[in-house]
Amino acid sequence: MRYLTDRKRAVGMGSAKSGTAHFWAMKVSSVALLFLVPLFVFTFGSVLGESYETVTAYYARPFPALVAALTIVVGLEHFQSGAQVLIEDYVHGLAQKITIILVKCLAYGAMATGLFAIAKLAL
Repeated sequence: MRYLTDRKRAVGMGSAKSGTAHFWAMKVSSVALLFLVPLFVFTFGSVLGESYETVTAYYARPFPALVAALTIVVGLEHFQSGAQVLIEDYVHGLAQKITIILVKCLAYGAMATGLFAIAKLAL
């Protein structure tokens, strides 16, 4: 039986140097989504089921288009950051790197598609 302190067991393991940044990014995006999601639900819900012309006229106004764009960007950034943490915890080796790259590509692709759709509606 070895009597090692927690500090002694951790020496030599190295530091990830990104844990605090990930933590704060998740907290900030969580708080932002706390306000953005209800705003998005109310702005999107008011034109749900309307004609195409009504929706384009509605999203031509800056506030609904901005709320939708911010919700997409912050939501998908929060998704990819959280998914990266999960992948780092449960997937190892080369599969970890490939999976992180795929999730980031998926998130940024969805973000670009959503912003393009909103820009197409707004303009």
